[in-house]
Amino acid sequence: MTENIAANILEIASKLPENWLIGCDSSELLLKIERQVRELTKIGNTGAPKVCLSEPEPINFIASFIAACATKCQIFLCNPNWVQQEWQQVFDLIQPDRILGKSALQNLAEINSIAPPFNNYKNHPKLPITNYQLPITDSQFPIPNSQLPLIMIPTGGSSGKIRFAVHTWETLTASVRGFQEYFHIWQINSFCVLPLYHVSGLMQLLRSFTTSGKLATKSFKSLETGGKCEIEPEEFFISLVPTQLQRLLQNPDTANWLSRFHTVLLGGAPAWPELLATARNYQIKLALTYGMTETASQIATLKPGDFLAGNHSSGQILPHAKVTICGENGEILSYNETGNICINAKSLALGYYPEIWRSSEYLQLDDLGFFDKNNFLNIVGRNSDKIITGGENVFPIEVEAAIRSTDLVADICTIGLPDKHWGQAVTAVYVPANSQVTVTALQRAIEDKLSKFKRPKYWVEVAQLPRNSQGKINRKQLHELAAMSTGRSI
Repeated sequence: MTENIAANILEIASKLPENWLIGCDSSELLLKIERQVRELTKIGNTGAPKVCLSEPEPINFIASFIAACATKCQIFLCNPNWVQQEWQQVFDLIQPDRILGKSALQNLAEINSIAPPFNNYKNHPKLPITNYQLPITDSQFPIPNSQLPLIMIPTGGSSGKIRFAVHTWETLTASVRGFQEYFHIWQINSFCVLPLYHVSGLMQLLRSFTTSGKLATKSFKSLETGGKCEIEPEEFFISLVPTQLQRLLQNPDTANWLSRFHTVLLGGAPAWPELLATARNYQIKLALTYGMTETASQIATLKPGDFLAGNHSSGQILPHAKVTICGENGEILSYNETGNICINAKSLALGYYPEIWRSSEYLQLDDLGFFDKNNFLNIVGRNSDKIITGGENVFPIEVEAAIRSTDLVADICTIGLPDKHWGQAVTAVYVPANSQVTVTALQRAIEDKLSKFKRPKYWVEVAQLPRNSQGKINRKQLHELAAMSTGRSI
């Protein structure tokens, strides 16, 4: 299989139905793939070329991605909206041989002004590896199998620093197979409004591409303003992040249209109870998911029937993954005991470029959770986000849910700031729902919702929170903002 994987990718592309890519000419796509294969073959004579793919147009992205996989490139998916500082990180890390697509870097001259000479990447700065639980090999980048295309997917985490999770065609398609088995569906149709360079968008492409399903792509902005593709939603999966779902549910027309989908996958950030209640009122067939770039999207999913019955967990584990809950000393915990989430999956990344993780049975995460008696995974929050105030543990997700339930905020994030007396002070950074909202009103509204030690000691009003396109907050930036507003150090 691995020896012929490049040929198999092109064969899949040539045998797809003419109408698989909705709104695009399939013959045009094949021509673009063939043209790109010829170009990439020219630079592949000395080994696996490093290619940055930064393409905002879906058909061009798909053509370049398939061609790069078929020519066994090392593919780095890049956000076309990155600014110079972010591109500098990327070039310091990668030293690419070729850049495909239109990006914030408009021409080669500008690229060359940012990128240092294309010498051996190991002589240049590399981003630090922060996952201390996994032992790392030396900085040389060993290609696990020269027959496998390597796909590097960007992940910024909560720090804002760019890292690339190293995947292969096999890890990504393992995720697809697990999805198929879990939902008992063999041809997957995807309606994609998420960026293809992100794991959440890329996996929608691969689910449709590898199962001969249909793929429709549309910008979320267009969808929000009423632009809909000519599809039968009942036959499609759509993936959203909570803030997108919230905005679509504000319009009864789009909410009712959303309720027609086979399944609405929701992930990327925690959803709050009021949002889930609204979705249930509209009978949205919601599937809450848990996963990450490192696992090639979801490894746990709540099926729509369970959601509509009132379940708010992350559901059960997909067939291609195993999850264990471990205590502080590595002991395996029982039902309803909260601990670190540890993952073993066929879809697990090989490492963060340019390091490859040594063989390790489980990836230990910073996330905390527990299994209930029905084997549903429940996420409590991140261990590193936990606030310890006066010796008490406070999890931001609980505080944020209570504040959201007041309907006085449009957005909220809770953090801990250093405090000489308490150790950490619970601090709420919020966007008020309107100009009439006061801190006093917020404090009164949560008096019967949170114990006193869980209530924010500081309230920081902002116009908007620093979120990325997937709804994740840049916590480093948020801490700096809150510290400046409260006059406290971090």
